[in-house]
Amino acid sequence: MILSQPSLRSLPPFPDLRAFLAFVEGRGDLARIDAPVSLRHEMTAVQLAALRRRGPVLRFDAHDGPAIPVIGNLFGTRERVAAGLGLTPDQIPAFGDFLADLRSPTPPRGMRDAWSRWPMVRAALSARPAILRHAPVQQDDLPGLDALPVQTPWPGDAGPLITWPVVLTRPHGTGAEDTADYNLGVYRAQVLGPDRLIMRWLAHRGGAAHHRTWLRAGEPMPVAIALGADPALLLAAALPLPETVSELGFSGVLRGRRTDLVAARTVPLMVPAHAEIVIEGWIHPGETALEGPFGDHTGYYNAVEPFPVMRVGAITCRRDPIYLSTVTGRPPDEPSVIGEVFNDLALPVIRAQIPEVRDLWLPAAACSYRMAVVGIDKRYPGQARRVMMALWGMLPQFCYTKMIVVVDGDIDIRNWDDIAWALATRMDPARDVMVIDRTPMDYLDFASPLEGLAGKIGLDATTKIGAETARDWGTVMALDPAHEARAEALLAEILS
Repeated sequence: MILSQPSLRSLPPFPDLRAFLAFVEGRGDLARIDAPVSLRHEMTAVQLAALRRRGPVLRFDAHDGPAIPVIGNLFGTRERVAAGLGLTPDQIPAFGDFLADLRSPTPPRGMRDAWSRWPMVRAALSARPAILRHAPVQQDDLPGLDALPVQTPWPGDAGPLITWPVVLTRPHGTGAEDTADYNLGVYRAQVLGPDRLIMRWLAHRGGAAHHRTWLRAGEPMPVAIALGADPALLLAAALPLPETVSELGFSGVLRGRRTDLVAARTVPLMVPAHAEIVIEGWIHPGETALEGPFGDHTGYYNAVEPFPVMRVGAITCRRDPIYLSTVTGRPPDEPSVIGEVFNDLALPVIRAQIPEVRDLWLPAAACSYRMAVVGIDKRYPGQARRVMMALWGMLPQFCYTKMIVVVDGDIDIRNWDDIAWALATRMDPARDVMVIDRTPMDYLDFASPLEGLAGKIGLDATTKIGAETARDWGTVMALDPAHEARAEALLAEILS
């Protein structure tokens, strides 16, 4: 079995969503809700309440929409995100190291080292999709989008919103068989009617880039949307992968087996063979509609803007399909839980480019990317500023991070009390603050003075050394570890 080495993957591959649901249910981590629940707003409240309690996957069987079960809170815990990758939570750092080495391998040092890397070779082989002639996702058909139990998540939302779509596109000039050129993205899709929806992809996303190539050619663009894909495909589509990395191929690495595809019925695209539902259609040049408002990950409703309209030509599905949904809002929400795991997976890649970084935290409360706290091994004056500029300039995923706090290695970067102490005792506002103006920013940031442009701030909360200070630095107070251990033992004896 691909990626079955204990150091990489401890769980079997999940070929489809049903296999993953059976796995979590076997662990007692799935709850079936038989009480009536409304798709409008009420289901959102239940999902968020479960997530905040670190609760189970939810299956709604008695909602007030079309008679298709709805799955929610799929990745509502760190443990389930890890399981979707085939891992236990403690294996996430090692898997991050593996992914970093897979992206930038170093030459083997002899036969033993080369043999130890065999799992990476097998992972690379698993990246090539397998093409099937028949597939479960084409066992049945649905008459239109109104046959789907689509949620309207928030009271101020414009209407029903598909929230977990894996959108497949390819650039103009490629063929359906050129799957390495496909882009997979998770984009919001507003339902306008039984055969039309709005595809909200931002300009910097892969789907929008592909759309521009079809616009320049003046031709309609084929689009497919997979609903209820397997966990590896879902997570690969959500990962901020480099543009040169195929999400379809990378899902094979995550899954531990090749991705099965089948030719779509009405558009020239290959689609996931084991998805629950696939929506096929076309986006015609210049056809747009006003999208929104909808509640977003910032905790605010976004502005109403025009985005492309997809004309739906067919909806294929499995027999007795299930519908996967989620809710996006002010953290904690399901995307922020996924982001915490992705943070750990990305750390080895960051360290490869900025070796002095010991740890990095993107607080979920700060929308999972707008603030970063970085722990470094400080060795020379000005190093904290160099790390800030490296994160902003070298790594595209930090383009929208508007605040970076750099601390020493003795600070627990996931402890707000430690961060506050470092800022209060190691940072001087006149000396240790770096402000940059008019840099790229997420247009959803309403604090930005200009749409798409905003400032960035870096706070150096490290101990100052060398030319950074003319004063002798204080010594941090600490007890003898042996005395602390003795104290714990005494208290344990007294309080037992």
